[in-house]
Amino acid sequence: MCFTKQGGKIPVRWTAPEAIQYRKFTSASDVWSYGIVMWEVMSYGERPYWDMSNQDVIKAIDEGYRLPAPMDCPPGLHQLMLDCWQKDRAERPKFDQIVGILDKMIRNPNTLKTPVGTCTRPISPLLDQSTPDFTTFRSVGEWLEAIKMERYRDNFTAAGYTTPEAVVHMTQ
Repeated sequence: MCFTKQGGKIPVRWTAPEAIQYRKFTSASDVWSYGIVMWEVMSYGERPYWDMSNQDVIKAIDEGYRLPAPMDCPPGLHQLMLDCWQKDRAERPKFDQIVGILDKMIRNPNTLKTPVGTCTRPISPLLDQSTPDFTTFRSVGEWLEAIKMERYRDNFTAAGYTTPEAVVHMTQ
Protein backbone atom coordinates (compact mmCIF):
# COMPACT_ATOMS: atom_id res chain seq x y z
CA MET A 1 0.00 0.00 0.00
CA CYS A 2 2.90 2.37 0.72
CA PHE A 3 5.97 3.09 -1.35
CA THR A 4 9.18 3.49 0.64
CA LYS A 5 11.23 6.47 -0.37
CA GLN A 6 14.09 8.15 1.47
CA GLY A 7 12.49 9.76 4.50
CA GLY A 8 9.54 7.39 4.92
CA LYS A 9 6.62 5.66 3.28
CA ILE A 10 4.22 7.29 0.84
CA PRO A 11 0.63 6.05 0.33
CA VAL A 12 0.98 5.88 -3.46
CA ARG A 13 -2.71 5.41 -4.33
CA TRP A 14 -3.66 8.66 -2.58
CA THR A 15 -0.59 10.74 -3.43
CA ALA A 16 -0.18 13.27 -6.23
CA PRO A 17 2.44 12.46 -8.89
CA GLU A 18 4.68 15.40 -7.94
CA ALA A 19 4.60 14.36 -4.28
CA ILE A 20 5.73 10.85 -5.23
CA GLN A 21 8.38 12.01 -7.68
CA TYR A 22 9.81 15.04 -5.85
CA ARG A 23 8.43 14.58 -2.31
CA LYS A 24 6.76 17.97 -2.81
CA PHE A 25 3.66 18.11 -0.62
CA THR A 26 1.42 21.15 -1.06
CA SER A 27 -2.23 22.12 -0.84
CA ALA A 28 -2.43 21.08 -4.49
CA SER A 29 -1.16 17.58 -3.66
CA ASP A 30 -3.71 17.48 -0.83
CA VAL A 31 -6.42 18.29 -3.39
CA TRP A 32 -5.32 15.23 -5.42
CA SER A 33 -5.64 13.08 -2.29
CA TYR A 34 -9.04 14.59 -1.52
CA GLY A 35 -10.20 13.52 -4.99
CA ILE A 36 -9.12 9.95 -4.24
CA VAL A 37 -10.97 10.00 -0.91
CA MET A 38 -14.10 11.30 -2.71
CA TRP A 39 -13.79 8.37 -5.11
CA GLU A 40 -13.46 5.95 -2.18
CA VAL A 41 -16.57 7.38 -0.53
CA MET A 42 -18.62 7.24 -3.73
CA SER A 43 -17.48 3.67 -4.40
CA TYR A 44 -18.42 2.61 -0.85
CA GLY A 45 -14.85 1.92 0.22
CA GLU A 46 -13.47 0.25 -2.88
CA ARG A 47 -9.68 0.22 -3.04
CA PRO A 48 -8.35 2.87 -5.45
CA TYR A 49 -6.70 1.23 -8.46
CA TRP A 50 -7.92 -2.14 -7.21
CA ASP A 51 -5.18 -4.82 -7.36
CA MET A 52 -2.66 -2.79 -9.35
CA SER A 53 0.87 -2.68 -7.92
CA ASN A 54 2.22 0.66 -6.72
CA GLN A 55 4.56 0.81 -9.72
CA ASP A 56 1.64 0.13 -12.08
CA VAL A 57 -0.41 2.88 -10.38
CA ILE A 58 2.45 5.37 -10.80
CA LYS A 59 2.93 4.38 -14.46
CA ALA A 60 -0.80 4.48 -15.25
CA ILE A 61 -1.24 7.94 -13.71
CA ASP A 62 1.83 9.21 -15.56
CA GLU A 63 0.27 7.92 -18.80
CA GLY A 64 -2.94 9.82 -18.07
CA TYR A 65 -5.12 7.10 -16.55
CA ARG A 66 -7.69 8.31 -14.03
CA LEU A 67 -10.16 6.32 -11.96
CA PRO A 68 -13.54 5.87 -13.66
CA ALA A 69 -16.75 7.13 -12.10
CA PRO A 70 -18.01 4.80 -9.38
CA MET A 71 -21.37 3.17 -10.08
CA ASP A 72 -24.23 5.69 -9.69
CA CYS A 73 -21.79 8.54 -9.06
CA PRO A 74 -23.26 11.83 -10.34
CA PRO A 75 -21.29 12.95 -13.41
CA GLY A 76 -20.64 16.39 -11.89
CA LEU A 77 -19.03 14.82 -8.85
CA HIS A 78 -16.82 12.58 -10.99
CA GLN A 79 -15.83 15.67 -12.98
CA LEU A 80 -14.77 17.30 -9.71
CA MET A 81 -12.64 14.23 -8.96
CA LEU A 82 -11.05 14.47 -12.42
CA ASP A 83 -10.36 18.15 -11.80
CA CYS A 84 -8.61 17.21 -8.54
CA TRP A 85 -6.45 14.77 -10.52
CA GLN A 86 -5.10 17.24 -13.09
CA LYS A 87 -1.45 16.41 -13.87
CA ASP A 88 -0.49 20.09 -13.63
CA ARG A 89 -1.05 20.98 -10.01
CA ALA A 90 -1.75 24.61 -10.93
CA GLU A 91 -4.82 23.37 -12.85
CA ARG A 92 -6.36 21.69 -9.79
CA PRO A 93 -9.10 23.51 -7.91
CA LYS A 94 -8.25 25.11 -4.57
CA PHE A 95 -10.06 23.85 -1.48
CA ASP A 96 -12.22 26.98 -1.29
CA GLN A 97 -13.31 26.31 -4.88
CA ILE A 98 -14.11 22.69 -4.00
CA VAL A 99 -16.27 23.90 -1.12
CA GLY A 100 -18.07 26.26 -3.52
CA ILE A 101 -18.63 23.45 -6.03
CA LEU A 102 -19.99 21.07 -3.41
CA ASP A 103 -22.17 23.86 -2.00
CA LYS A 104 -23.65 24.47 -5.46
CA MET A 105 -24.33 20.76 -5.84
CA ILE A 106 -26.14 20.66 -2.52
CA ARG A 107 -28.16 23.80 -3.22
CA ASN A 108 -29.05 22.87 -6.79
CA PRO A 109 -29.43 19.09 -7.03
CA ASN A 110 -30.10 19.36 -10.79
CA THR A 111 -26.39 20.06 -11.30
CA LEU A 112 -25.78 16.47 -10.26
CA LYS A 113 -27.64 15.37 -13.40
CA THR A 114 -25.50 17.42 -15.81
CA PRO A 115 -23.68 15.01 -18.15
CA VAL A 116 -19.90 15.18 -18.04
CA GLY A 117 -18.44 17.00 -21.01
CA THR A 118 -21.41 19.27 -21.73
CA CYS A 119 -19.76 22.32 -20.20
CA THR A 120 -16.67 24.08 -21.44
CA ARG A 121 -13.83 24.29 -19.03
CA PRO A 122 -13.33 26.39 -16.19
CA ILE A 123 -11.78 23.97 -13.72
CA SER A 124 -15.18 22.41 -13.17
CA PRO A 125 -18.59 23.01 -14.75
CA LEU A 126 -19.80 24.08 -11.32
CA LEU A 127 -17.25 26.89 -11.06
CA ASP A 128 -19.00 28.55 -13.97
CA GLN A 129 -20.48 31.77 -12.62
CA SER A 130 -23.31 31.86 -15.15
CA THR A 131 -26.95 31.90 -14.14
CA PRO A 132 -28.21 28.63 -12.65
CA ASP A 133 -30.89 26.74 -14.56
CA PHE A 134 -34.25 27.32 -12.88
CA THR A 135 -36.33 26.00 -15.77
CA THR A 136 -37.30 22.89 -13.86
CA PHE A 137 -38.79 24.90 -10.98
CA ARG A 138 -42.18 26.57 -11.32
CA SER A 139 -41.86 28.64 -8.14
CA VAL A 140 -39.40 29.87 -5.54
CA GLY A 141 -41.13 27.62 -3.02
CA GLU A 142 -40.60 24.55 -5.21
CA TRP A 143 -36.93 25.41 -5.61
CA LEU A 144 -36.46 25.98 -1.87
CA GLU A 145 -38.17 22.66 -1.21
CA ALA A 146 -35.82 20.90 -3.66
CA ILE A 147 -32.77 22.21 -1.81
CA LYS A 148 -34.28 21.53 1.62
CA MET A 149 -34.54 25.25 2.46
CA GLU A 150 -38.32 25.67 2.43
CA ARG A 151 -38.16 27.28 5.88
CA TYR A 152 -36.89 30.44 4.10
CA ARG A 153 -39.92 30.75 1.81
CA ASP A 154 -41.39 33.66 3.84
CA ASN A 155 -38.04 35.47 3.86
CA PHE A 156 -37.83 35.30 0.06
CA THR A 157 -41.42 36.47 -0.32
CA ALA A 158 -40.93 39.35 2.14
CA ALA A 159 -37.81 40.44 0.24
CA GLY A 160 -39.76 40.47 -3.03
CA TYR A 161 -38.25 37.34 -4.56
CA THR A 162 -41.43 35.69 -5.76
CA THR A 163 -40.30 34.11 -9.04
CA PRO A 164 -37.33 31.91 -9.97
CA GLU A 165 -36.21 34.65 -12.38
CA ALA A 166 -36.06 37.15 -9.50
CA VAL A 167 -33.85 34.76 -7.53
CA VAL A 168 -31.52 34.29 -10.50
CA HIS A 169 -30.90 38.04 -10.63
CA MET A 170 -30.48 38.44 -6.88
CA THR A 171 -27.23 40.08 -5.74
CA GLN A 172 -25.56 39.88 -2.34
